[in-house]
Amino acid sequence: MKKTLICLCLLAVTFGWGFGAAAEESRYHMGPGDVLEVSVWKDESLSRQVVVPPDGVISIPLAGDIDVTGLNVSELRELVKKRLSEYVPNATVTVMLLTMNSQRAYVIGKVNRPGEFPISMDTDVMKILSMAGGLNPFASQGNIHVLRRENGKTVSIPFDYGDVEKGRRLEQNIVIKRGDVVVVP
Repeated sequence: MKKTLICLCLLAVTFGWGFGAAAEESRYHMGPGDVLEVSVWKDESLSRQVVVPPDGVISIPLAGDIDVTGLNVSELRELVKKRLSEYVPNATVTVMLLTMNSQRAYVIGKVNRPGEFPISMDTDVMKILSMAGGLNPFASQGNIHVLRRENGKTVSIPFDYGDVEKGRRLEQNIVIKRGDVVVVP
């Protein structure tokens, strides 16, 4: 019995059955460029694969236009179900996030490969600098900044590569958010 339980737990962790998958899904907020599949069980005419446009508004038959900016998959599923309820009572709605194209951040300055990079929910400053090929010999390790838009304003968050590389002041190694720009002078 104990072996069976252990095997089931290993399978659940391996395939994401209910443990981390739902928590991860609820933290991700959709944005422009993401590809979604919205389907209604037993009604193919209401099912769509959509790319979230720059304004964040998608269109679903009978549900109308929906601004998905800031929504997670669960919230969108409930909103579509609610809007369809007038036409399709007790509709079984499925929303799947097929591609996360809106999760991008940028690295500019004295790195080996500056540019735009896809990020995940746990990409931190050191990881994105690694994705950019690391610092070049002329980089100012102690003067790196992360530029982030918060409440309509740009804030600058300092980052000292040398300190973090040596295991000091690790709290600087913040998680990168959608749209952040890492500036390496």
